[in-house]
Amino acid sequence: MSEFAPIRQPRVSEVVFERIKESILVGRFKPGDKLPAERDLAVQFQVSRVAVREALRALENSGFVTTRQGVAGGAFVTQLTFERLSGAFLDLFMAGRMSTPELHQIRLILEPRAAALAAERITPARREMLIKAQKDEDIDHSSHREMVIRGTRVHYLIAEFSDNRVMQAIIGSLIDLNCEIVAKVKPDRDKVHPSGVHAPIIETVCAGDPAAATEAMHEHLKDFGHKLLKMENLYRERTGIKH
Repeated sequence: MSEFAPIRQPRVSEVVFERIKESILVGRFKPGDKLPAERDLAVQFQVSRVAVREALRALENSGFVTTRQGVAGGAFVTQLTFERLSGAFLDLFMAGRMSTPELHQIRLILEPRAAALAAERITPARREMLIKAQKDEDIDHSSHREMVIRGTRVHYLIAEFSDNRVMQAIIGSLIDLNCEIVAKVKPDRDKVHPSGVHAPIIETVCAGDPAAATEAMHEHLKDFGHKLLKMENLYRERTGIKH
């Protein structure tokens, strides 16, 4: 039996996909730019329009372009963001490839460190944003979704203030998934995020105390983790998602 699999020739559309993607990544096409028309791309690559169409569809599915219809339509280059990471996490969770304890364990590792970095890099403007986020948590909410958004704002801000985009993306994606669970279960606010729950975190970050910020975030997440596990069971019951 051969130890090596035969080399598969890539489909023409895959080659077109890779070449356009490379052009986007190296900056030949910038966010907002319109790609050449389908027929023009077919001529330039000397391939069929079907191959070009498949490549453009793959680029759109990968988040590199967005397609607009109409006279002024076409394929436009998008601004690459980390939003697709959140969707991937949710898909893996719903497929049973991630568990709440695993996700929460990563939050316990990353967010205390993010709090320490945020404390080290605190500025007057950032202090104001954190204090405002805390005040907004006590505003009467028009919907449960708004409550969730306001209740997690502090976590998103601290991840942002770490000034580490990879850390911010991962933490944001984990929080997005937690929000999905909370939004589906719709628990009472006082059972999830009672008033003032983020005060120790905000105070220590604003004080520029990395060690205290680390401890405050860790204690907060440890308490929230117990509540999240209970909510996950209700979430799975209501959505029919198996463990």
